[in-house]
Amino acid sequence: MNKIKVLEVIRQGQIGGGESHLLDLVTFLDKERFEPVCLSFTSGEMINRLQAMGIRCHVIDTLKPFDVKVQRQIVQLLRDEAVQLVHAHGSRAASNMLYPARHLHIPIIYTVHGWSFHDDQSLPIRLLRQWSEKLICSMADKVICVSQSNADTGRLRFGLKDAEVIENGINLVRFNPQGTFRDLRQMFGFAEDDFIAGFVARCTKQKAPLDFLEAVRLAHAQNCKIKGLFVGEGDMDAEVDAYIADHQMSDYVYRSKFRTDVPDLLNCINAYCLPSLWEGLSIALLEAMAMGKAIVATPTDGTKEVIVDEKNGMVIPFERPQALADAIVRLHGDEALCKEYGKQARKVVALRFNAQRVSDAVAAIYMKNT
Repeated sequence: MNKIKVLEVIRQGQIGGGESHLLDLVTFLDKERFEPVCLSFTSGEMINRLQAMGIRCHVIDTLKPFDVKVQRQIVQLLRDEAVQLVHAHGSRAASNMLYPARHLHIPIIYTVHGWSFHDDQSLPIRLLRQWSEKLICSMADKVICVSQSNADTGRLRFGLKDAEVIENGINLVRFNPQGTFRDLRQMFGFAEDDFIAGFVARCTKQKAPLDFLEAVRLAHAQNCKIKGLFVGEGDMDAEVDAYIADHQMSDYVYRSKFRTDVPDLLNCINAYCLPSLWEGLSIALLEAMAMGKAIVATPTDGTKEVIVDEKNGMVIPFERPQALADAIVRLHGDEALCKEYGKQARKVVALRFNAQRVSDAVAAIYMKNT
């Protein structure tokens, strides 16, 4: 049987939620039926990992959505690779693939990893992005949403039809609390009895990193054993570094740029905090749940589908660092509760979010659209 060549396209080569999803998708995809090739619009660790797996990768440098300057390169790439199906992950990748795919009559699938429009944007920006998402969805042969909430939002905002919901999956072998991990606490300067609140995510406005830091500052003021681990990088790096310096937090917050040893990082924390302003369905959140960590998060689209307040984690209001601090203090003071939330979170992921299941469901869509 001839293999179907699929071009997996994503906006950046660094590893974030969508990039982790792509890595797992390619890892578990049936290589007897499909030949995945990757296109990213920046280089980074994801590209390195895919190449180490033997996946052919291409990088066309651009940071812009629908960049007319790279359209000819993309068309040539599709021809040279004899691509039979395009799978675009995220709106920026999709916007740059619509014309080339349509021009060459190649089917295109669009996975929504969270909509690009949000209520905190100005009305003109929000309406423009909503219109662009509607255009992308209308031109795609199939739309996949990673959460039911995302699908519902698309339907309510611009009449999205026939989207298929395939929730993100996690590699439960790699993210397993029973595994063997390096002891990073000592490396980071934490004591064994410190309570570590962790933030492992991109350092962008979406993730509200300053809310996390303010919460750790408030919680540490109540109990000096509460400390923070901040891992990630992005366009708010300078603001984060300045916040830590201005508030003299370097003694109790360990700050690191991007790292690849995420299971080791999650193993060394007590609670995972994600005060995001919006999400599709956060891969980082699911990874922390898979590692059996207590979760404190805001009720974004995907999060409210997996975290039930006071059942398998704690849900806090948006942009409320004090509420996050109170949750951290409470978890520190109740070890049994902290462990129970982590145990229940792990159960949810094990039952619903297996990466092999996701790959199989996406493969079925590939077959229907080629």
